[in-house]
Amino acid sequence: MFVISGTSVAADLSNGKKLSIQCSVCHGKDGISRNPEAPNLAGMSSLYIEKSLVDYRKGIRHDRRMSLIAAALSMEQIKDLAAWYSAFEITVRVPEL
Repeated sequence: MFVISGTSVAADLSNGKKLSIQCSVCHGKDGISRNPEAPNLAGMSSLYIEKSLVDYRKGIRHDRRMSLIAAALSMEQIKDLAAWYSAFEITVRVPEL
């Protein structure tokens, strides 16, 4: 369960994990991409992932792979994927100058 802007949004992390298998080819098994054309998804905002997938599905955004993949996803599946990838914890180290 997530709380976004005071609104409770249910998402199924287990289903998100299962769905992420198809994403792992480009975005990496752990959400860290090994493909220079694909962004890392691990730790990304669920709102951003959800909006991006909806935009691909609606044709607002275009990518030869993502447009096809997103077209086949239901809104529930999009929410589950967004919840899965946003649940990853990422640590950042500021470079020393």
